[in-house]
Amino acid sequence: MEYHNPVLLKESVDGLNIKPNGVYVDVTFGGGGHSREILSRLGEEGRLFAFDQDEDAQRNKIEDSRFTLIPQNFRFIKRYLRFYGVKKVDGILADLGVSSHQFDEAERGFSTRFDADLDMRMNQSGKLSAFEVINNYTEEQISAILFQYSEMRNARAIAKKIVEARDEKEIKTSFELKEVLSQFVPKAVEHKILAQIFQGIRIEVNQEIEVLKEFLLQVPELLNEQGRLSVISYHSLEDRLVKRFIRSGLFEGDPEKDMFGNVDVPMKKVGKLIIPKAAEVKLNNRARSAKLRIATVV
Repeated sequence: MEYHNPVLLKESVDGLNIKPNGVYVDVTFGGGGHSREILSRLGEEGRLFAFDQDEDAQRNKIEDSRFTLIPQNFRFIKRYLRFYGVKKVDGILADLGVSSHQFDEAERGFSTRFDADLDMRMNQSGKLSAFEVINNYTEEQISAILFQYSEMRNARAIAKKIVEARDEKEIKTSFELKEVLSQFVPKAVEHKILAQIFQGIRIEVNQEIEVLKEFLLQVPELLNEQGRLSVISYHSLEDRLVKRFIRSGLFEGDPEKDMFGNVDVPMKKVGKLIIPKAAEVKLNNRARSAKLRIATVV
């Protein structure tokens, strides 16, 4: 897969426990690696729907009568499946990482390796870009993003520096932003720190946490009995949300107990947390932070 090397391919699709005549959804189509694996396990009566809002990913559409690619954000999964007459499915797969293609296309602005306009939009027609975040958000807003999404302890100092720099001149490109950040980035850990900062900005631009929450809340209603959810996450905040939702059906707090002390939760986990084997990480370094969680409808 030149576009994107799918992570935990076998494990994530195995987790769906595929029925040959079932209906499945890949909500993060990308290069189509997971979708092709699902299709290889479906019979003639099986169906696969895939979501991807990125125009580049839509060029990878699979020519198969069992396959439908929906060019939308998966936060709208229920709405668009109903448009196709689908109310229930047997399995849903989500790979929450940014595709290799998006990182490798310099002009998209996702990578710290290239000098490009501050963009980072997964949906290239979206209004909010990294430029807007860096140049128009308040110091408090930027600080919150860097603290919550980039997990930077010195988020306030970095945000203050960004605002001071943009007051002199707009910060237009990734290398201009890197220059502003230079005093906070020791050479020994330069790539790691910059990647964390860029990640936080990207999460804000694409509203990734809100999208994930909206998606997860729809999953229990969409899945058939014994239907499976298979989610690969790469960021601790995402993984915590997935783990907590599977455990309690909530994103914070504890579920209410009935008069007998029982808790009514919509899903239960299947197996243990799965991480890539060393051999996969060696072949694909971007797999190193991946975590796979599998759940089923109670």
